[in-house]
Amino acid sequence: MNLVKLVSSCYQHMLTGAFTAYYVYQPIPDQIEERWKLMLTDCFFRTLSHLADFSELTGMKDYMGVMMFITFAERVVPQSDENVHVSEERFDGVEVVVYQPKVLGGETELRRAVIYLHGGGWCLGSSRMGPYDLLARQMVIDLNSVVVSVEYRLAPEHHFPVPYEDVYRVVKHFLQMEVLAQYAVDPGRIAVSGDSAGGNLAAAVSQQLQQDPYQQVKLKVQALLYPVMQALDLNTPSYQQNQNMPILPRTLMVRFWSEYFTSDKNFFRAMMANTHNSPESAALLKFVNWSAFLPESYRGKYNYSAPSVTLRGTGSGPDTLSHSIADPRASPLLVPDADLQSLPKAYVLTCEYDVLRDDGVMYAERLRHAGVQVTHEHYTSGFHGALMFTMWPTDFMIGHTMMENLIRWLQQNL
Repeated sequence: MNLVKLVSSCYQHMLTGAFTAYYVYQPIPDQIEERWKLMLTDCFFRTLSHLADFSELTGMKDYMGVMMFITFAERVVPQSDENVHVSEERFDGVEVVVYQPKVLGGETELRRAVIYLHGGGWCLGSSRMGPYDLLARQMVIDLNSVVVSVEYRLAPEHHFPVPYEDVYRVVKHFLQMEVLAQYAVDPGRIAVSGDSAGGNLAAAVSQQLQQDPYQQVKLKVQALLYPVMQALDLNTPSYQQNQNMPILPRTLMVRFWSEYFTSDKNFFRAMMANTHNSPESAALLKFVNWSAFLPESYRGKYNYSAPSVTLRGTGSGPDTLSHSIADPRASPLLVPDADLQSLPKAYVLTCEYDVLRDDGVMYAERLRHAGVQVTHEHYTSGFHGALMFTMWPTDFMIGHTMMENLIRWLQQNL
């Protein structure tokens, strides 16, 4: 009898182990370093996503409300230390965290400044997360700079254009001469930067500032880290190639886009099928024609097929969803070449194993063709969000490399 129990127990443990291994294992490309660490990290993300789906299905809490656990889990209280002075302030009503070098006696030199915009698909994330706090402190120390990290409001509670408008208000406020003087910032050495959705906001702000005839202080550089650049074609080669990659599968990125614009689940389903374009947005598809703007090495085996266009309504109210997805403040890739020519020098980071790879590559190509100085750094073993994985227990070597290379570029160009 004891033998039967022992065999039964062993069998149960074998099944549990097999199921666990099956759930954890993901077919991650060999080129990615620390593959098992990424598998375990992604296992947590997938589990949370499944819980979020179940919670929304049962009406307990909406999907993004559950996913905010990631933001809360990594949240810190930014505090001053021996090298960096930290203060939480409001710029034109928007929360910001300001990092400054500790002033030495008699120091009069004006500093660089970096306005940083966090990622999270416009729905998640915070300037007060540990990895962003670490990045800001490193930029203060290595660049002797002031860093303004923006706590913009998030969707789905605040749909587009609220997050963009929050960021734009902060930038406009900070670029006033009297404010720059308050923080001892050199008006000729200011950057805007952001990762993922933050890269989207940074690119959009750079474009809109250049079109403001009353804006006296200009940005010197823009640093866009695996940025989201367009909502029109969600079936580019990188969306197809990396649709099931860890951290940001296609389903999640499409959900982020959908939630940014509306809580209407019909729009999410249309975006998943890539059938969300109206005649208004379709007129701008020429700017996301990846057969023209994507170098052949990134196209791979995929053939271009223009997204379909529907005549049915995609929203209600004065600003329809079709108008929103065609708005360059949401999709910075959609502006004509003439609006790109006067933009500041750019750093564009892309990752091979990222659904957003082609967004960044196409924008870098268009900037370069428009005459803008561009440094395009492509990580052939990179995956989306890697810059956020710089702290235990998700501490990846590639994240530290990305941070070091970004800061080095800013040292040389800002």
